[in-house]
Amino acid sequence: METPLTSRFILSVAVLSAQGAERTIDAAEQRASQSAWSVSIAVVDTAGNLLAFRRMDGAPVASIAISIAKAASAARSRVASKFLQDRVDGGQPSLLAMPGVTPLQGGVPITVDGAVVGAIGVSGAQGPEDVEVATAGALSIQGIE
Repeated sequence: METPLTSRFILSVAVLSAQGAERTIDAAEQRASQSAWSVSIAVVDTAGNLLAFRRMDGAPVASIAISIAKAASAARSRVASKFLQDRVDGGQPSLLAMPGVTPLQGGVPITVDGAVVGAIGVSGAQGPEDVEVATAGALSIQGIE
């Protein structure tokens, strides 16, 4: 039975499971492999904490930290990191002062039923290619119950 306390002060939120994070990475890696792109792939929760990670053979070492940062930026801001990059490029450098924000394309929120449940970040290819791989991963989880 719902009490006034639970209805006013307790929220239920969807979270991405470890299995969901791995599914997301698998789909992203499959997309990257189709085009022979060697990338690092990170999946984080809504707070930007790492849930799963994979570095494909040949992915640059720097792509490790960058993929995690892109994912965390997308999760915390609830928008694709390309949106943040576009704002900085468009003359809003103040975004660079925000803690934990990496405005480089390749971070994509993972949404289920309109709610952000985490994010995926990809690094190691060109920016638009990173977005393509991340989007493939994010879309793999939509509609899954």
